[in-house]
Amino acid sequence: MNLISTLPCPSTPTSRRRLLIGSAALLAAPAFIGNARAQTRLPLTPSQAEGPFYPVSSPRDDDFDLLRNGDRRYGKGQIAWVGGRVLNPAGQALKGGVVEIWQCDQDGRYDHPRDGARMDPDFQGFGRVTLSADGTFRFRTIRPAPYSGRTPHIHAKVKLGQKELLTTQLYVEGDPGNARDFLWARLPAAGRAELTRPFVPGSDGLSAEYTLVVEA
Repeated sequence: MNLISTLPCPSTPTSRRRLLIGSAALLAAPAFIGNARAQTRLPLTPSQAEGPFYPVSSPRDDDFDLLRNGDRRYGKGQIAWVGGRVLNPAGQALKGGVVEIWQCDQDGRYDHPRDGARMDPDFQGFGRVTLSADGTFRFRTIRPAPYSGRTPHIHAKVKLGQKELLTTQLYVEGDPGNARDFLWARLPAAGRAELTRPFVPGSDGLSAEYTLVVEA
């Protein structure tokens, strides 16, 4: 049905012109709103330095559970589940992607020859998971521990095939070391909000959720 033809006819030329202009705007509005929604994009997650302690070679055990290193079990620190989703700027799940995390043990030691002391061999220290169909990932680890010069953090990397889409660091909301940390302090306010999340107590340990937005 023609929208204009159903409206009452005004009595003056000026009124008719106003009606035609208003009707045209009304007809165009749905298309404009649709285009505006289509152009809405999520901001990309800020990247941060990889740091000096990314594994030199892939560990023998690199699954989601950093508290089990082969037959060993790690008993220090606070158990924490760290997870979330990886999306593209349109809000769609990244399909086929991989998330890696690595961090120091409770005593601040990494599994890397450049560190001054050896990581506890019971702690896996590095994990890798493939994203689920809805873009989710989850690791079992410890609440990150501080070490000299740095606030507690977990390193994270997102890959798609051989392509690295993101390298960043994940922080603990409310940790007193954040404000003194040079990398955390460089983040804009929105970036801090994305990368700094609460570690909430639960029945099986702490839990923290992050949303990572990448351009594939």
